[in-house]
Amino acid sequence: MSDFSTLIQSDKPVLIDFFATWCGPCKMLAPILKEVKDELGDSVSILKIDVDKNQPLAIQYQVKSVPTMLLFRNGKQLWRQSGVLSKEEIIRIIREKQ
Repeated sequence: MSDFSTLIQSDKPVLIDFFATWCGPCKMLAPILKEVKDELGDSVSILKIDVDKNQPLAIQYQVKSVPTMLLFRNGKQLWRQSGVLSKEEIIRIIREKQ
């Protein structure tokens, strides 16, 4: 996924969701992230990465459990969290890190 390093260089926040299709909590997080995107619109990019299909990337970012979210801006990792958070918590974190 060579585009990944380009995507995280964005000057707007990029939220990466490392997930797996078999993961129950990942399925709970998916609609929450859609609500986050609906509320924040183009001020944030949200990218979902299937750890089973992108193992080298998961290894590179030391993703040991799913879901794991990472927030990047200008190529720098600003935040990391494993597990499910509420829409409000995710939006608060993105806004704090802008």
